[in-house]
Amino acid sequence: MVSNNESIALTEAVYYILLSLYEPLHGYGVMQKVEGLSSGRVKLAAGTLYGAISTLLQKGWICALPGDTNSRKKEYEISSIGKSVINNEINRLRELLTNGEQIVGGDL
Repeated sequence: MVSNNESIALTEAVYYILLSLYEPLHGYGVMQKVEGLSSGRVKLAAGTLYGAISTLLQKGWICALPGDTNSRKKEYEISSIGKSVINNEINRLRELLTNGEQIVGGDL
């Protein structure tokens, strides 16, 4: 179950970071995946990415995977809470699209 705090609108960066973490990835992998998913439109700077990762870890939306203690690369993966957040966001976006199409028309 997702609390009210977790059903807020997501930024594009957070949305794409969560989507990219449906498979375990390290930071640079996330940056590449987000750029690929968005067809190059969204490019994450390292500071933006690692700030978001820190926040997502605190919220419990992603988790750090145990890894090689000698490696600086940490891998992350979306949590079950994060998956609920993504599902809520997809439903919110679907509602926005439906409402827009009803008013403007579907032939944009």
